[in-house]
Amino acid sequence: MTTRRNFIKKTSAGTAAVTLGSLVFPSSSYASILGANDHINCAIIGVRSRAKAHVKAIHQDKNAKIIYSCDVDDVILKEHNEWCQKEIGYIPKIEKDFRKVLEDKDVDAVFIATPEHWHAPMAILALQAGKHVYVEKPCSHNPYENVLLVEAQKKYGKKVQMGNQQRSAKTSIMAVNDIRNGIIGDVYKGEAYYSNNRGSIGTGNVIQVPKTLDWELWQGPAVREAYKDNVHPYNWHWFRNWGTGEIHNNGTHEIDICRWALGVDLPETVTSFGGKYTYDDDWEFVDNQQVTYTFPGDKFLTWTGHSRGIMKPDRPGRGSTIYGSKGSIMLDRNFYQLYDLQGNLIKEELEGGASETTNTRGEGSLDVNHIHNFFAGVREDKSLNSDIKDASVSTMLCHLGNMAQDAGGTLKIDVTTGKVTNNEKAMESWKRTYAEGWEPVI
Repeated sequence: MTTRRNFIKKTSAGTAAVTLGSLVFPSSSYASILGANDHINCAIIGVRSRAKAHVKAIHQDKNAKIIYSCDVDDVILKEHNEWCQKEIGYIPKIEKDFRKVLEDKDVDAVFIATPEHWHAPMAILALQAGKHVYVEKPCSHNPYENVLLVEAQKKYGKKVQMGNQQRSAKTSIMAVNDIRNGIIGDVYKGEAYYSNNRGSIGTGNVIQVPKTLDWELWQGPAVREAYKDNVHPYNWHWFRNWGTGEIHNNGTHEIDICRWALGVDLPETVTSFGGKYTYDDDWEFVDNQQVTYTFPGDKFLTWTGHSRGIMKPDRPGRGSTIYGSKGSIMLDRNFYQLYDLQGNLIKEELEGGASETTNTRGEGSLDVNHIHNFFAGVREDKSLNSDIKDASVSTMLCHLGNMAQDAGGTLKIDVTTGKVTNNEKAMESWKRTYAEGWEPVI
């Protein structure tokens, strides 16, 4: 198998071409790919669940078409083909190896909805192939990849949008503008939370890899492990080799909204409390967690994650609350509510269309808005609502939350780099160990 190391090769100094397999495409040729009508050809990589929301949103753009569905699992591809025929009226070309998709010069943009250990390495390869990238959150599996992806976008110059779609919610945009204009006075606290009741994932048994699954390519940059019956297609989220835990899986969204509303970037300190309290199973992260971030300017942000056990008293399954000296604002994907200091509802704005909040697909109108914004960036060089430089900061906060939990104490952070300054052991998780030949480079 051709590995990542052999996949991208630079040509001689002074040229601007990338080599994929035996094909060479000068980067200058990509300017003409979209054509006079600004048509965008898309490829979706990883098509089991979240990709369904991508498909529907792309399909609403009359000048965009999905030309590839890519997945390493034949069963998932078969189901997705049937779903596409029913939902959008056609079946895109299918491919199991994403590298062949990147070789196709007709592909303008790739949408990455794979397991998280693939997000940054695949996005970097796509950028090197001259593609624009829409990558699901989190944009990286570890802080090293986070930094590398930002550098890659800057180097290769294509658009990269992260899939934290609430950044494109009209109500959230309105709320942040109102906050900037002083509607709740001086903001000082953001409270992010998520509540679900996930069951046990059991204890996995090593079994033969299904003939329909390319387990080698599924693992890609990750350290090789034997195939177990409780990992694929979803529970990889809770294993450190491939996933990043609930703080990334769902916390990225609300932490990002709080950070945006507070107008802060990297924190000065991070403290985490929590543990695995429910089932005796293979789940490797905490299942209930409380993280506190402090920022310059006497501001702070908290993340409360209940993966296995619904939060009480009743409240929405997820959301963000921003506190100021004159009141507070509550946000989720579907509404904006303004309260005074006495807790009286002063103003309420509803999103034009509803979005799912706690299922695995997360589908709704915000996907349409976010992908429309991505396409506007590709076609017209419009500003992205979640460009990778900014989105990576929210992702870094989540990494730091995991690092603080593992460290068992407060971490002090360099606010220019995100690196931990007071705990060398915590910094050991800055970068993962990669399978030979798959470490991302730019």
